[in-house]
Amino acid sequence: MTREEKLQEILQKNAYNADDLVRIVELLRLPGGCPWDMEQTHKSLRKDFIEETYEVIEAIDNDDPALLREELGDALLQIVMHARIEEEAGRATFDEIAGDVCRKMIHRHPHVFGQGKADSVAEVLSNWEKIKSEEKSRNTVTDKLNAIPRQLPALMRAAKIGKKAAVLDFPDVASILSKAREELLEVEAALAEKDPDQVLEEVGDLLFTAANLARLVGVEPEEALTKATDKFVARFSAVEACATSLGKDLADMSDQDKDKLWENVKKMKISEKNR
Repeated sequence: MTREEKLQEILQKNAYNADDLVRIVELLRLPGGCPWDMEQTHKSLRKDFIEETYEVIEAIDNDDPALLREELGDALLQIVMHARIEEEAGRATFDEIAGDVCRKMIHRHPHVFGQGKADSVAEVLSNWEKIKSEEKSRNTVTDKLNAIPRQLPALMRAAKIGKKAAVLDFPDVASILSKAREELLEVEAALAEKDPDQVLEEVGDLLFTAANLARLVGVEPEEALTKATDKFVARFSAVEACATSLGKDLADMSDQDKDKLWENVKKMKISEKNR
């Protein structure tokens, strides 16, 4: 089928499906297509892929079905674009990529597609990790640690690393709290030495310990930090509004006066829901 025939076939349709999306991306990147789409590479699309992923997360967090539908479409477009680039390079087609993940899902769910057994979520996850390790030839804990992408958000990666390295985990919450206090003292010592490299290292150790404290007590560190940041923004907004109502600018107020406003706002139980 020629480019023109493919184009006319798309234009004559009133409803579209996944196959049509693959065809549309092909037309965008063929000679005579869109100049922007034609020059895209995996690396040039990297930032867009990340942004689209976070927009899907935003729609989920906001419980917005209409927005989620739209953002899932945008994320799917990114996948099809990357698949098209691979097809043009002769490495894989969209169908081959889809076929690979189908085989993976069948293999990793022997309790559904085979003779395996998994009567609980815990068993499913245990089997999944075992099968995945066998597939990837990850025979040691170090292999599994190195397989966790460095590109993950740092707190998320720290928690995952801690979970995988559980053979060296803290025995209880009291132990990790003691470690956190120790790390805080080391930050203070580094600050006293005025050594930027040492401060960077010790702050990193403190954050790593905090991420694993969250994991050990059953808290998702990324979620916890997001909520804490939202709470700060809400309280800051309230403090700034209070200052404005007094005819003052926060930047011109004394630390003592700003602290009083902050404490007053804290007593109001301001949270991110009040924004």
